[in-house]
Amino acid sequence: MSEEQTSPTSWHPGEVVPESGIYECDCGAGHHWSTDVKGHRFPPLPAGCSGAAWTLQTDAHPDS
Repeated sequence: MSEEQTSPTSWHPGEVVPESGIYECDCGAGHHWSTDVKGHRFPPLPAGCSGAAWTLQTDAHPDS
């Protein structure tokens, strides 16, 4: 009866950034936000954006 635990694939504004990298909002319009430091908080989504969360597009340190 064990349930497999999965990592989240999207994060909401204000949540802590889990991995340094380039994140894109989930609305599909291509808004990007670059974050250099793991541990910062996600910014608000762009004005007028219909998305709800940020998704990792490019990991800044893929080999770590």
